[in-house]
Amino acid sequence: MIGRRTAAAVLVVLTAALSGCAHAIEGTATWPGARLEAAILTPADFPPGVQYDRVPENPGQVDGEGGPPAMLSSPEGCTDGLTRVIAASAERGAGSATKYVVAYDGARMVMTVVSWPLDLEGLAAVAQRCASFQTFFDRSSEGIPMTTTRLETTRPGALAYQQTMQLGTQRSSVYFSFENVGPSAVFGIALPTPNPTIAVKATLPQTFMDLGAKQAQRLELR
Repeated sequence: MIGRRTAAAVLVVLTAALSGCAHAIEGTATWPGARLEAAILTPADFPPGVQYDRVPENPGQVDGEGGPPAMLSSPEGCTDGLTRVIAASAERGAGSATKYVVAYDGARMVMTVVSWPLDLEGLAAVAQRCASFQTFFDRSSEGIPMTTTRLETTRPGALAYQQTMQLGTQRSSVYFSFENVGPSAVFGIALPTPNPTIAVKATLPQTFMDLGAKQAQRLELR
């Protein structure tokens, strides 16, 4: 039980890190915001019973502000490297990003659609550098082995990764996807989360990959 709780804590920290990806800019929603609103998937795009919630955006606050700090890693910067790549080029004012959460029995997925392109080369470089690394709760703790593995995608140019932690005999994974669509982009995170109160089951990574592709296709039409 302790191992399972520790694994969950590590994955939550890693997942939370990627949500802090943009510099806040004051402003009001303009054409990009209207385009994103028309392009995001809605509850009608999912089977009945799937939980769907919009995540409110505050243009005066950086995403993830007040969240947990990045965990230590060797090589350095592997636990928040993807976040840093996105943040380096991101400028988020009102209307330039929208986010929603989709929950199945077996998966909780957060999708973000933004009005600016991602640095896909930078993201791929971080994933390659961190193909195998260790993460630490503090400098005196034992390292936790982790791997970052690229997944095949059905859409040319899209990137998807499975990040897996080995804690004793237990393996736990979190999934990431990134894609540029014209001047905009979509990225997402999926965490394996059992929830028997939801009648619709997810299979990771397939359900997550299907969601990313469907959202990118919708964005292409706008």
